[in-house]
Amino acid sequence: MAAKPHGVRGPGPHEVGGGGAEPEAWRVLLAEPAVAELLGDRLVAAALRELPRLVPPRTAVHSLRTFLLADAFARGHGIDYDRPGLFVAAAFHDTGLASGGARVRGGFPGRSAASLDRFLAGHGVAEARCAPLTRAVREHMRPWPTRHAGPEARLLHFGAWLDVTGRGGSRLPGERRRLATLAPTPWFALSFSARVAACGLRRALPGPTA
Repeated sequence: MAAKPHGVRGPGPHEVGGGGAEPEAWRVLLAEPAVAELLGDRLVAAALRELPRLVPPRTAVHSLRTFLLADAFARGHGIDYDRPGLFVAAAFHDTGLASGGARVRGGFPGRSAASLDRFLAGHGVAEARCAPLTRAVREHMRPWPTRHAGPEARLLHFGAWLDVTGRGGSRLPGERRRLATLAPTPWFALSFSARVAACGLRRALPGPTA
């Protein structure tokens, strides 16, 4: 399925992430075809440069696997969506768990959405494109997507929950295991769930990162 013509194309893969500065833990995922074909998008490249600063390596791996699972589901079901935009949303969706920063309405997903909104605005992305992406991040911790959620929100929700909990795995047989083998994060689900519980969806959690 071809990507929508969002964003500005330009730099090649060698320019992503500051010239190959990506942590080894998640660099392997950049070679996945669904990611590799986006590396020429300037918004994606900018998000990858920010990723090591925004979250620890294990969380970055989860973010990239979230996108890959969401994209695989979309391709398999013929779902059209903003692919570069969802990649960026996936990169930012758990940034609100990082320590520091003010409390905001909506807890850590709200903080993550606010961070994404600042990033998109800083890169001149139009509000009409920003809105579904920030909504996807803001609502990704709901038990289920809201009734009128758009494709970006539904896909981010699907990918994030599948990666952490395995829910929805029967709809994408074998893909979660394949990605976890390719870029493993042992006990991530347990440590991540503990951080979310401690955060209480109300504040940022200081201390060790997941």
